[in-house]
Amino acid sequence: MRQFTGLDRMINSFDQALRSLVPGATAAHRHNPAADLDSQLTINEARHVAGLMRVNHSGEVCAQALYHGQAMTAKLPSVRLEMEHAAEEEQDHLAWCEDRLKELNSYPSLLNPVWYSLSFAMGAAAGIAGDKYSLGFVAETEKQVSAHLLSHLAQLPAQDQRSKVILEQMNEDELHHRDTALNAGGVDLPVPVRIVMTLISKTMTKTSYYV
Repeated sequence: MRQFTGLDRMINSFDQALRSLVPGATAAHRHNPAADLDSQLTINEARHVAGLMRVNHSGEVCAQALYHGQAMTAKLPSVRLEMEHAAEEEQDHLAWCEDRLKELNSYPSLLNPVWYSLSFAMGAAAGIAGDKYSLGFVAETEKQVSAHLLSHLAQLPAQDQRSKVILEQMNEDELHHRDTALNAGGVDLPVPVRIVMTLISKTMTKTSYYV
């Protein structure tokens, strides 16, 4: 098996960043769960749903960055592979959210490069801290993402089945990633770290809805 150099990893990281940030660069591996559904929304409803989906799309950009950063610094090969597998599933979420934004005649957040950079740095730091903390970071991240998804599901117009099934599948996957990380040895993060993660998440949520 080929041993990748530091330069190889840097090039790969740059490629992953481009795929996460450039619209249309990421393709889903799984069938879009909303492909066969229809949703008729008013202008105001569509505007609100677009804001929610823009937040979810930014969340998936952050998830990609977190997993890429952790995979780069993870010490155990098994943990690195788990991060890479989770990132592949998150690619589906990224593509589905982007598809829904296009359907709503909207766009991804202009701040996504900022969120990607911050999340990549946090993921890399978690990997350096040790695999048990890296896995704990995944578990806490997915816990917070699930809370956001449930909140957004409650805000969707009743007739918006397209957005609903996408968010439901995303939530199912996030909870699976959380459980997998905990079962692999993830530990609870220190309270200050969880507080910082929550503050960053709230900032991203409030700004990405509009920008």
